[in-house]
Amino acid sequence: MNHNYAKVIVKGSPISKSNFKLFNVNGRAILPFNSGKYHDRYALYEEEIAYATRAQNPNVVLSESLIAILKVYYKSEKRHPDTNNITKSIFDGIEKSGLIINDAQIRRIIIEEFYDRENPRFELELFGESSYSIDYKINPKENKDNPIEYSPPSNKKLKLPSSSKACKSNSDDNIFHCEICNKIIKKSDCITANKGKTLICKSCFKNLF
Repeated sequence: MNHNYAKVIVKGSPISKSNFKLFNVNGRAILPFNSGKYHDRYALYEEEIAYATRAQNPNVVLSESLIAILKVYYKSEKRHPDTNNITKSIFDGIEKSGLIINDAQIRRIIIEEFYDRENPRFELELFGESSYSIDYKINPKENKDNPIEYSPPSNKKLKLPSSSKACKSNSDDNIFHCEICNKIIKKSDCITANKGKTLICKSCFKNLF
């Protein structure tokens, strides 16, 4: 059954999966979900989005081009993911649910950032372009608010922890520890993730999926 409107609300602090990605032999980004490690939460969050989406929109399929209005509510103003990266996690979960055919259907999107310590969540509304249009304008404020200032990122290099479980090198710069099993491996024999900060041996990589 085709429709031209849907709304999805997923409770909990929105997270971005861009912080941890693995790539298969075809170069496609994939996420582990059963490694027992912290980064499993990204794949599980995608599954949670898919489940909530289908439960809230049974028998709904949006197959046309869409307008998206996304409202993201974080617990804290100071500590939260980059909102621009949140959209990928959300729309991958929405696509997995079957509500949309492909996230390429989203041709127009407005993202708004809010804060709700007691009820963090995201709220997404999808509108079919055959039935809806969108317009917006920027209005100057009569009474200016205090600006929310952002500091530039630190230029300091990330220091890896000294724990044996970290992906650290030995005296030989080409020898590393697998982040999961902690076995010593050569960099040429491992899978890199998290922008090269994490290394996993091929054996552990196969067991993740």
